[in-house]
Amino acid sequence: MSFFATHEELLDRAQRAIAERVYWSAYPESPSPKVWGEAAAPDGKAAFEALLGQDFPLPGSGARIAPEKSPFGIDLDVRYATTPAAELIANASAALPAWRDAGAQTRTGVGLEILDRLKGRVFELANAVHATTGQPFVMAFQAGGPHALDRALEAIAYAYVEMTRQAPTATWEKRGEVFTKTFHVVPRGVALVIGCNTFPTWNSWPGFFASLVTGNPVVVKPHPRAVLPLAITVQIAREVLAEAGLPEDVVQLAVDTREAPIASELALDPAVKIIDFTGSTAYGEWLEANARQAQVYTEKAGVNTVIVDSTDDFAGMCRNLAFSLTLYSGQMCTTPQNLLIPAGGVPTETGPKSFDEVVAGIKGAVEAITADPAKAVELTGAVVNEAVLDRIDAARALGDVVLDSRPLDHPAYAEATVRTPMIVSVKDGYDTECFGPVAFAIATASTEDSLTIFRKTVGAKGAITAAVYSTSEAVLDEVELAAQEVGVHLSENLTGGVFVNQSAAFSDFHASGANAAANASLTDGAYVAGRFRIVQSRRPAPAA
Repeated sequence: MSFFATHEELLDRAQRAIAERVYWSAYPESPSPKVWGEAAAPDGKAAFEALLGQDFPLPGSGARIAPEKSPFGIDLDVRYATTPAAELIANASAALPAWRDAGAQTRTGVGLEILDRLKGRVFELANAVHATTGQPFVMAFQAGGPHALDRALEAIAYAYVEMTRQAPTATWEKRGEVFTKTFHVVPRGVALVIGCNTFPTWNSWPGFFASLVTGNPVVVKPHPRAVLPLAITVQIAREVLAEAGLPEDVVQLAVDTREAPIASELALDPAVKIIDFTGSTAYGEWLEANARQAQVYTEKAGVNTVIVDSTDDFAGMCRNLAFSLTLYSGQMCTTPQNLLIPAGGVPTETGPKSFDEVVAGIKGAVEAITADPAKAVELTGAVVNEAVLDRIDAARALGDVVLDSRPLDHPAYAEATVRTPMIVSVKDGYDTECFGPVAFAIATASTEDSLTIFRKTVGAKGAITAAVYSTSEAVLDEVELAAQEVGVHLSENLTGGVFVNQSAAFSDFHASGANAAANASLTDGAYVAGRFRIVQSRRPAPAA
């Protein structure tokens, strides 16, 4: 049985899901042994630990390096073989014809089989994501495993829909002339995926699989601090390709260090026609400006904004925002940053609350969920790098510190650097992203003024998420219209267990591609359709 036939039912279900947009997930998000089996978690941890201090089993022609440094202080020392950029591109280019000629169905089947095997190593991957990113373990399991798998499957489903939208062949007749026409799905060329430190699988897998199944060989260039999750991905992909009788070099790993980066050399190679990047605005804009030969998909920085107009559940609003600010120490591209609150206060179910009372409510909710360090670190995780600490320090000088960030001792990792969220009341300096556990409370003249600031900041700098709290349908409609104008996804009146910085595959779009924070969306048809072209041939049909 072919890989495609094995997984065709899953593909069909995923295609229905992207059309219906209702809740559906192909991969259980709970790490419970009742779901995955009693042995899954201990076996996955043992598999992860067996990789530490070893040469990772992937080929390379250069020296081995061990660039990763765990935010938890875990001694990783996984050594990866390096390969020069030119050699990686040459290998990928040589593998392209066979991968292209395999056809859409075969390529899709290979992609689905890779997903199935990644699922089989989900606890190993969760430990790798946890150790390299500083994410709390449950978050590393969910975001790095099932949620990332869902996003990858979503990309494959969209890609298959786009590749098979038209008939592969047709008989065309006009005025007695008959032609046979063939329509070929032709990949753009070598694809490059540049991974990020914080979400190495969640942010990389959609572009990886979108490029792969549309016929493009993929060079995977992880962030030097988070190599292992993507090295495991490449290892599995090469195993599946070999079993399918296809060139393993359709997928390769490019490992580098912060001191000797390789991404730019790869990105500027004329053979590289697709680039997926998640990270800083500066480097994303450099790629867009300089990698002119490639279709570049970027997710960069943005100014995620919350407009508070009124609420009928003040405590629920404060708890919900506090959780969003605390989760993974604000080190998510979707974490809210700017809290726009009228200086005159807002109506609530218990009467009007002043600006100071609203900010105090959010502050109190943050303090409540971070009061017990042992519990708090399971939300905050660890700070991913020193730049986050620098931004916390710099934010103190921007205004009045309402809630200062404080260190927490991690009960399991003595060397972990943990910080709680900070809230600063500011009058300016909030119009750029401050990545990390920093939120700005901004007193506005009115909700209309909040909307003006929202349009200005998001319109100029972009955002991945936005939220509004209001009991007025007119205000909700006005904010929804403003969100459309600046191209940002909006969440309204979140007070329960759904948070602005979380999105569900097959239903929520992540980023819109309609503002400066990202030029593409995970995942829609536009995200995959530009990764290939249709090239047709036509010839006279044989005489009857």
